[in-house]
Amino acid sequence: MTARAVADVIPRGTALIRDAGVLRRHGAGGPHYTSYPTANDLTTDVSERDLTAALQRSNASGRNLSLYVHVPFCRHRCHHCARTRVTTETTRRAEPYLSRLDREMVLASRHLERAREVSQLHWGGGTPTFLTLDQMSDLFDRLDARFGLSNSRDRDYSIKVDPRDADVFTLRHLQALGFNRLSLSVLDLDPRVQRAINRYQPRVLTEQLIDEAHRLGFRSLGLELMHGLPGQTQESLAETLEQVIAMAPARLSLSPYTHRPERFVSQRGIRADELPSATEQAGMLETALSMLANAGYVHIGMETFARQDDSLAKAQARGQLSRGLNGYSALAPCDELGLGVGALSRLGGIATRNPMSLGDYERRLDAGHLPVERGLRLTDDDRLRACAIERLMCDMSLDLGALGQEFKLDASAHLHDALTRLAPAEQDGLVRRVDQRLKVTPLGRLLVHHLAAAFDARAG
Repeated sequence: MTARAVADVIPRGTALIRDAGVLRRHGAGGPHYTSYPTANDLTTDVSERDLTAALQRSNASGRNLSLYVHVPFCRHRCHHCARTRVTTETTRRAEPYLSRLDREMVLASRHLERAREVSQLHWGGGTPTFLTLDQMSDLFDRLDARFGLSNSRDRDYSIKVDPRDADVFTLRHLQALGFNRLSLSVLDLDPRVQRAINRYQPRVLTEQLIDEAHRLGFRSLGLELMHGLPGQTQESLAETLEQVIAMAPARLSLSPYTHRPERFVSQRGIRADELPSATEQAGMLETALSMLANAGYVHIGMETFARQDDSLAKAQARGQLSRGLNGYSALAPCDELGLGVGALSRLGGIATRNPMSLGDYERRLDAGHLPVERGLRLTDDDRLRACAIERLMCDMSLDLGALGQEFKLDASAHLHDALTRLAPAEQDGLVRRVDQRLKVTPLGRLLVHHLAAAFDARAG
């Protein structure tokens, strides 16, 4: 796509982010508020006994279960990566981990009523498709044996797929197991950008998997893209988006790359002078927003986009979108149980996290304990603010009057601190307030997690 063609897809007069200073002032980083309080707020003040009591209390919640399984292994060392992972070519290295996952399942499931429906299941990582087909089958069977997985057509069973580690047989196997949604990690289709992040992934690999996923009838297919990568330009990103839009995925994510080599060793393979400037990134976002809107994608919020016929867009239009530890969902909120190293849980009035270190995770299970390392007991104020944050991020609006009625208080008065912190964002056109109602603007959708941060009473 030429520079003139890029300009042609931007509707005149919109210019949502031509002033890159708005993005710089408010920042694209910070928590994404898949839960509140956030993982950074958790302390060592919660014990295994607290978690088992919470698991038992959750049985009375009336909510379905959402299970998240973390697979930390990956064959590739991509320079952009900001995840805690175990890089190895040998799938046998996963066997001891899978055994400990099963041990964690046994310890947790004994406190949960078997009749509860597991309406959501997500495998993330790392790269879950690092596992062999037999290992995937074994893990899925163990989950079914411990928790009783669902056969409902309404279930949301998803898995993150690396096209470099999967083929059409992998997708057929995943469908046979019971997965009905896929998330394919693509990042960028430009070979120059791929070389810069050490992630060679020919377009044909992605196209073959998408064609097979469509043929198999997976309910929803999502592609993960990234902007701000080394060597990326407004024109090159437009070319990637043009190709991706032609593949017709139901969902897209376009995440910003954050360069933190002092924290993530793999990112030291990226030179800072190869990264696009803040102004260039703003141009990329403006191009992406226009192209996706013209292609019929709804901007759900932050980096998430969905076709108008996708369940996310429909749920948001009905005011029924929810947000949990695994992001946006068209299903009702669930009690969430995370399994594996670093996994988060939220149920029974507490939030917990497993050890981030694989060794610590293994040692706790080998000693016969649930591997909870950090956690927090939720207060009434936490619940109120969590509700405010979820509704703001899902509905792109917040009715303070309705919130007050639900919690039997004056929400405007109780959240006066948050409303005061929102003032700069309101001045910059990210949010508008009319009486008791907040309304996020189109530009504010990009930074809705920043707006949500105003309601975070625990932020340092």
